[in-house]
Amino acid sequence: MNLLTVSLQQSIHTLAARGWSARRIARELAVHRETVGRWLRLASSATTATAATTVPVTPEGEGAKPATVAIGSVVAVAAAVEAKPAKVAIGSRSQCEPWRERIGQALAQGLSASRIHQDLVADHGFTGRYNTVKRFVRRLQAGTPLPFRRMECAAGEEMQVDFGQGARVEAEGKRSRPHVFRCVLSHSRKGYSEAVSRQDTETFLRCLENAFRHFGGVPKSVVVDNLKAAVLQADWYDPELNPKLRSFAAHYGTVILPTKPRTPRHKGKVEAGVKYVQNNALKGRTFASLAEQNRFLAEWERTVADTRLHGTIRQQVGPYFTQAERPALQPLPLSLFPSFQEAKRSVHRDGHIEYAKAYYSVPPEFYGRQVWVRAESALLRIFSERMEPIAMHTRVEAGRFHTQPEHLHPHKCNAMERGSAYLLQQCRRIGEHSGAWAEAMLAQRGVEGIRVLQGLLQLVRQHPVAEVEAATAIAFQQGAWRLKAVRHLLTTTAPVVQLDFLQEHALIRPLDHYRLEALSP
Repeated sequence: MNLLTVSLQQSIHTLAARGWSARRIARELAVHRETVGRWLRLASSATTATAATTVPVTPEGEGAKPATVAIGSVVAVAAAVEAKPAKVAIGSRSQCEPWRERIGQALAQGLSASRIHQDLVADHGFTGRYNTVKRFVRRLQAGTPLPFRRMECAAGEEMQVDFGQGARVEAEGKRSRPHVFRCVLSHSRKGYSEAVSRQDTETFLRCLENAFRHFGGVPKSVVVDNLKAAVLQADWYDPELNPKLRSFAAHYGTVILPTKPRTPRHKGKVEAGVKYVQNNALKGRTFASLAEQNRFLAEWERTVADTRLHGTIRQQVGPYFTQAERPALQPLPLSLFPSFQEAKRSVHRDGHIEYAKAYYSVPPEFYGRQVWVRAESALLRIFSERMEPIAMHTRVEAGRFHTQPEHLHPHKCNAMERGSAYLLQQCRRIGEHSGAWAEAMLAQRGVEGIRVLQGLLQLVRQHPVAEVEAATAIAFQQGAWRLKAVRHLLTTTAPVVQLDFLQEHALIRPLDHYRLEALSP
């Protein structure tokens, strides 16, 4: 480090005593800021070791106390420089210090650092820069943090849920460390604990259901953290919950409210509850099985947790829950939440989705889209991404297809699938004679006549409707029920003249006339 002249040292100390920061002194004297800081620290240590001459200096600002500047010998300071100084605060006085009270009042009014700097310059002739005010404001805000707001809930309003680490399980030479599920009713602090081996969605829902049955009712809201079993996409404003969890909440008439990500204080009651279970019930214990640990937790809840006098509510937990909160809980539904497996699937090009190696049809408008599949023991339900039901199937064996007729697009249905009634209706649309011939032909030939109906419909695409009508009229009168007869009539070059036998005409004598002639003598 370079040695500074005595005059430069005195300038540094004088400006520091006036409240200048090390940054401002370095900028004013064209000296590196770290050099200014080191010399201020060394001068402070040299003052206590050697006799020093004190020079009174009047700082800027009203109400400031006089300060003294130590002027030690250059040799003493230079000797002290050889040793590496410890990192201590410089203790320089900010230019904003004389206006601390005014700045504090401005912050209480919600003014920004930029606005505070503008007011100081305009109203008080402040000469410092905006960054000086910004650093001072930041220091004030860090020194006076806002207190946390304590949230208390009415009876039956809220239940908080969390997982912790359970006690060790040793069975058949194997060791495992299960999870402990803990939930606490926010009003009475009544709790429920259960040791589980996994934290998947199904286990989480069964733990919630067991807690509701243990309490004998359902709270209006359930506060959970952003565990993967419950929340697909964490978002404080609009979290994406697991669809199965949403259905569970609808079944029990409650609301799931995830906390803000990385903010455990939003469920502080159950955070303390998990520690209470771990330290009071499970710490230092080992169990032979998961069932044994759950039996112990149930007995501990009844004999220890429920009988304690809670430090916050100043009530014995168990009796207070029975008296104040159990009547406020919502009634339990008549049935348990159905057990099912859930997964997301893509609709294949053939209009089917695959689940457990079997294939199930969906409506054609969902081709190429994502759907939710819920598999029960005998049924498979399919939902859209908005959880709207779109199909329901009976489960089939692996490798089999289950297709519902209404899921087939009309353009992809063959004649056999559409049936003879549909084909007859199409033939009647050609004309009266074509419809009559088609009905008579189908009655004569049976099932094999379905293809003949298809052939008749194809003839309309090749010939005018009037010609087809004329040909089918002749074929009907002649009793020709083969399609080739109609085709032959259509391909005849000479015009077909239909001559019906007349019963009466001016040139034809009535039959009664012949009968009278036979009877005459």
